[in-house]
Amino acid sequence: MRTPVIAGNWKMNLLPAQAAALVEELKPLCAAANCDVVLCAPYVNLPAAMAAAAGSNIKIGAQNCHWATGGAFTGEVSADMLKAIGVEYAITGHSERRTLFGDTNETVRDRSRAALDAGLTVILCVGEVLQERQQGITYEVVRLQTKVALEGVSAEELQRVIIAYEPVWAIGTGLTATAEQANEANKWIRDCVAELYGQVAADALVVQYGGSMNAANAAELLAQPDVDGGLIGGASLKAADFAAIVNAA
Repeated sequence: MRTPVIAGNWKMNLLPAQAAALVEELKPLCAAANCDVVLCAPYVNLPAAMAAAAGSNIKIGAQNCHWATGGAFTGEVSADMLKAIGVEYAITGHSERRTLFGDTNETVRDRSRAALDAGLTVILCVGEVLQERQQGITYEVVRLQTKVALEGVSAEELQRVIIAYEPVWAIGTGLTATAEQANEANKWIRDCVAELYGQVAADALVVQYGGSMNAANAAELLAQPDVDGGLIGGASLKAADFAAIVNAA
């Protein structure tokens, strides 16, 4: 049995005091969760979020990390820096990093490699844009992104990888893949991992859905056999909505 993971991606929102207040509000609402709960905060909010989450079942993650351990990379943050302050998770390959900030399949692979080397758990995002969905190449796109990102990842390291399928056309648009579409893509990802690592490893892999999951649609999406949680955007900024998703899992 896979333990579902509900991860909130706060994106570029909240100030440190607001982040701490949201964590405090969430703690009693998520205390009885039968899933893992992760909140991925902006870098400057990480200390406040971790302090607020201390002693609870809420884990804190970052929204990105650099592929190098150090050097002339102004404005970047390394995985080792995140690990040093107690961060446990890092998102890599989010569609906004790919589409707005130039991340490629190769840099996503390198960021994921750095996060694993630092001892973090990676939430690796893959997914197609609307044009690719319309062209009927979602299968090829998610397999390519998955294969490149996992290049060099050992079977043991795979145990610290979560893959989030995020149809890019369903992020921040209010559109959502149907439960069947989400499950289909997640199954393709799991099948790809089975080819690389074997069926046992694939069956143990947590594959989230990351396209506008909210309190209203979470139960239907999470009921799908290959949907093992969610990477939650806007709904993670509202305690009641995020808690409803956690409880649906």
